[in-house]
Amino acid sequence: MARRHILYIERGKLPDRAAHQKAIDATKIGVALDHDYAPFAVEGYLPCTYDGEDAGFDIRFSERDPAAALSPELAAAIGGRDAQIAIKWSSDPREKIAALAFSAALAKDFEAIAHDPEKDKIIAADALLKQAKAAQDEL
Repeated sequence: MARRHILYIERGKLPDRAAHQKAIDATKIGVALDHDYAPFAVEGYLPCTYDGEDAGFDIRFSERDPAAALSPELAAAIGGRDAQIAIKWSSDPREKIAALAFSAALAKDFEAIAHDPEKDKIIAADALLKQAKAAQDEL
């Protein structure tokens, strides 16, 4: 399974930390974002916790390049979303849980599109959440 994906979202719909944390809390997965998290202000390692343990992952924000080559399916799904967030985690299940909960919350509540670039497949919000819950069973 890939240890990375890309989220596409309208920059104006990117939630602040409080709104994003509320959406993560609604997933019932015990992930907490770092209190200093702010979209586009954080680059690289994003500290998070899962049940009180370190669960950070790598995050990179950028403006989406409208000239980038995309499959027709992905281009249609992205539409006018002008920001992209590259998410990457290691083999630690806690990092995977945090990354997937972070992404599922954006997809479910803020209309982000998640894309697996290795398989060139869109990942539904429910699938992200299901993967996060499956990773909980790895612990």
